[in-house]
Amino acid sequence: MRLVHRSDRSGGSEETVLASDVDVARSAFEQGRGLMFRRSIPDGYALVFPFDAPDTQWLHMLFVPFAIDAVWLVDGEVQKTKRLAPFVGLGRGRADTVIELPAGAADPVAVGDELRLVE
Repeated sequence: MRLVHRSDRSGGSEETVLASDVDVARSAFEQGRGLMFRRSIPDGYALVFPFDAPDTQWLHMLFVPFAIDAVWLVDGEVQKTKRLAPFVGLGRGRADTVIELPAGAADPVAVGDELRLVE
């Protein structure tokens, strides 16, 4: 599974692969654990949190010793991006899907862009 980014900002429709190693946190346990207790994540990795409906979704960096980029989506459209600092980072946004990426991976992503998972 891959995470594909689509942006129309350059005048044409441009697609790039943000991550080719994607995990989906479906259970309450997986979503609660997130990236806690990992030492790092590799480039090209994404952890996806799907939710039933758009609502305020909080992220924390407790027990996460590295920075990440977080992206909040509604129906695949980027609502917010934020870099979260190790251990103390906190973020929230309205979303039906939240994606966690290595720090810097979401630099080309802007509000209004599209992110989607492709088999």
